[in-house]
Amino acid sequence: MPKLKTNRAAAKRFKKTGTGKLKRMKAYKSHILTKKSAKRKRNLRKATMTDPTNEKNMKKILPYL
Repeated sequence: MPKLKTNRAAAKRFKKTGTGKLKRMKAYKSHILTKKSAKRKRNLRKATMTDPTNEKNMKKILPYL
């Protein structure tokens, strides 16, 4: 079987946890922050897990993660 290429854009955005799940940072934290509440911005700082519906596709483009 040939070597597989890792999707580099995805590799920079996802990390694997000890249990094998994928961890990601939340979106909507880069600009237009004045209209967002402090509570909303605070919650966007935290990392979260990738949704199980996307996990199969993510593991396909990140074969060596």
